[in-house]
Amino acid sequence: MDTATMGHTDAAAGSALIPLLSHQFDDVEQQSYSSILGMWIFLATEVMFFGGLLTSFGIYRYLHPHEFALASHNLYMWWGFVNTIVLLTSSLTMALAVRASQLGRRTELVRLLLATMVLGTCFLGVKAIEYTTDYHEHLIPGLNFEVPEHQLGEVVERGLDPRMMQMFFVLYFFMTMLHAIHLIIGIGMLGVMAYLAHINWFSGGGAVQIEVGGLYWHFIDIVWVFLFPLLYLISGK
Repeated sequence: MDTATMGHTDAAAGSALIPLLSHQFDDVEQQSYSSILGMWIFLATEVMFFGGLLTSFGIYRYLHPHEFALASHNLYMWWGFVNTIVLLTSSLTMALAVRASQLGRRTELVRLLLATMVLGTCFLGVKAIEYTTDYHEHLIPGLNFEVPEHQLGEVVERGLDPRMMQMFFVLYFFMTMLHAIHLIIGIGMLGVMAYLAHINWFSGGGAVQIEVGGLYWHFIDIVWVFLFPLLYLISGK
């Protein structure tokens, strides 16, 4: 191998450790800051979106507390609790993946990203079980909704509005399905990142890219932290 070839090889190897700078940025720090800021701005729009849904739920909950509490008793709290543990664990593996990318541990990074994807898939599996159970128990609004037999007496006795029980499930399915869609997108995103990390595509170890992806994943987890108590832990009285 001649000197020119060796020099080219060394330069290529060195460039793999230095983040590539796009022409519109002055330096790498500005580029990294812009990427993270862009994700925060995007997440701010998502907060407003979910915030509107949560506010709507809160208003209905305030106006019809007994109907919403009775409807929530048809959810399986332990499934929601299991999913909460699963997502919180996935936040841990995602945080460790960000740290691995900062330290340049590519193999560890790939494994942690895959572990996060597996946990996210487990969450979706549990939700699929819940939705199937809801279908068999006739709790799907617009499809087969019926007030459960064991609650009919209480509805009549207390003069409750069955339509508001159905409204609870309208909001429940809308919010949890929207959350699930975001989770599916997140799993796909992590899959792409895991593959690119595996083939060593990222420049500079991909720390910024992984950190930006981690912000999105943590946002998904935080949304569920709000949804779980709001939907599953409503007081019965």
